[in-house]
Amino acid sequence: MSEATGKESKASKEPVTIAVRILDRDYHIACPPDEKDSLLQSAELLNSKLRETRDGGKVSGAERVAVMAALNLAHELLQLRARGGSPQTGARIKSMRQRVESVLRQRPTS
Repeated sequence: MSEATGKESKASKEPVTIAVRILDRDYHIACPPDEKDSLLQSAELLNSKLRETRDGGKVSGAERVAVMAALNLAHELLQLRARGGSPQTGARIKSMRQRVESVLRQRPTS
């Protein structure tokens, strides 16, 4: 392997910063390049669930909306597992959960 090839390989593994918008707020999240699409899909799913929870009108306050959306996602995960979801699904959901937690930690508390 040439030195140039080694550098290209190393550079391709460097984290990239992805901008996502969740509930009208921008977040910048670092992730490996090969996980970019999954991160964007995770952000879309999270944003959708948060909006669904918020727009339902039964929950107010950003923290309560986030908790209820997380509970809904956890419930869906448990249903998937009960139906025999694949191990890859579990690993992907774990990765998505970690990203969601990372975004929520970046958010200032009000």
